[in-house]
Formats: sequence, C-alpha cells, structure tokens
Amino acid sequence: MNVQEELTAACALVEARLNECFRGEGLEAAMRYSLLAGGKRIRPVLTMKFCQLAGGAMEDGLEFGCGVEMLHTYSLIHDDLPCMDNDDLRRGKPTNHKQFGECTATLAGDALQAAAFQMVLSAGKPQDSRSKVLAAGILAQAAGYQGMCGGQYWDTIGDGQPHTLDELTAINDKKTGALLRAACMMGIAAAGCGEDDPRMKASREYAANLGLAFQIRDDILDRTASQSALGKTLNSDAANQKSTYASLLGVEACEALVLDYTARAKEALNTCVWKGSVAFLCELADSLARRSY
Repeated sequence: MNVQEELTAACALVEARLNECFRGEGLEAAMRYSLLAGGKRIRPVLTMKFCQLAGGAMEDGLEFGCGVEMLHTYSLIHDDLPCMDNDDLRRGKPTNHKQFGECTATLAGDALQAAAFQMVLSAGKPQDSRSKVLAAGILAQAAGYQGMCGGQYWDTIGDGQPHTLDELTAINDKKTGALLRAACMMGIAAAGCGEDDPRMKASREYAANLGLAFQIRDDILDRTASQSALGKTLNSDAANQKSTYASLLGVEACEALVLDYTARAKEALNTCVWKGSVAFLCELADSLARRSY
C-alpha cells in the first residue's frame, strides 16, 4: 500500500472501533456527537503505526489509540466552552455546548476523559498489565498539569497579554504536543516495550517536533484558510487577544518554521533501530506540514 492507502486503512479501524462506543441516549449521545464528528484521527493512527514500527501489529495499538482520541475529543469540547474559547463551530458542526447546552457539554467532556482511561486499561490481548499501566501513566501525564491542562491554563490566563516566542512554544509544547507525544509513546508501549527503551525517546522527539509544526500550521491556516475549509470559527485567537506564531512572526516565517520542525521530527526517527520502515511516518509529517485544513 502507498501512504494514503495505509492512512485510510488505519483510520477505518479507528472509526469502526469508536463507532461501537456510547450508543445510549442523554449524556452518551453528547459524547458520541463529538467523538464521531470527524477529524483526522492522527493521534490513534500514530499509536498504531508506532506499535507496528516497534514490532507489534497495528491492531495491537488500536484501543490505546482510541483512548487517546477520546481524551483529545474531551479537550476539544472543553476548549470550545464559553469560559475558554467560546467557539460556535467545530469540524463544520455546532460545538457540543451549542448542541446540548453548557452543562451537558462539560459532563460529556468529563465522561470522555474517564472513558479514555477505561479504554486503555481494559484493552484486550496482547497487551499485558505492565503495558496497560505504562500507557495509562503516559496518558495521565500528558493530560494533566504537566501537559495539556497546564498548557491550556497558561494559554487562558494569558488572554490579552503578549507572549514571547519562547513562552508561546512552551505553551504549545504542552497544549498540543503533549497528547501527540502520548499517542506515539503509547504505541511503543503497545508493542511491549518498556519506558527505558530507546524507541520511547525517539517517538517522543518525533512527536514533540510534529506537535510544534502542527500548531504553527494551525496558526497559519487560521489566517489564510476559509471557515468552510477548516470547519471551525476563524480568528478566535485574535478575538481573544491571544498571541500566535502568525501574529508574532508573520505567515512567511511560520511556513519556514513548519518545515524546520517537520525535518527535526523525521530526523528523530533515525536515532534508533526499528522493526519496520519509517517511510509512512515521514510522509505523514510532510503531509501535515502541507495541509490546507
């Protein structure tokens, strides 16, 4: 298969597994609404592909990856709330709080966070207990004050306050990068590798650079793309007086920075020995750097 065919096949596995979840009414309907609203499914794909690269089967990382996607979806629901970014549109549809109300949306996010850990810790074979505990610990650190929530905190309290480039990078390394790092490292765990395995470090460095490239590309698109293409409200950061890479550096400099971080991500894969080819992950990084939505 070529890269696009591999990506399509991996995404199909993710969609099928997620579609089995939260079939009830009420709160489950709100959870399902956002979980199945679309998206690139990059995080679970990374989990499965790193598992495969480290010697496991792609399917071995599926449930770990779906757990990451549930946690990512919770973060989007909360990020859109009036107390955060106050957005009305996500993936071309009304945001969860616009569809179900703020209370239900908040609870849907909370419930998805819990479900993420339930998915990881109840993953079936071939994961042993050690792998599941390691993966859950990686996800917890990425989600909490040391990772995504910490980055969101510094981002939120900084509304209206200018950031330096270093400060902005530190925020986005947590807010965006932490969960991407978790996705990649959990794939290594799903293959049965321990936390001291050199492939853990390589996957972490790949994801750290991929995350910064991804965020900078997001900032570019917020200025240059159409709302219909992105499926979300444009210029919300500007409306909230938030510093972005585009506002600090301009679009042209940001384009160069995306390419630099993407090159660093690919270079990280060459720091250890893998059981398979890194071609897919390199091409994925390139495609994300070029994306227009």
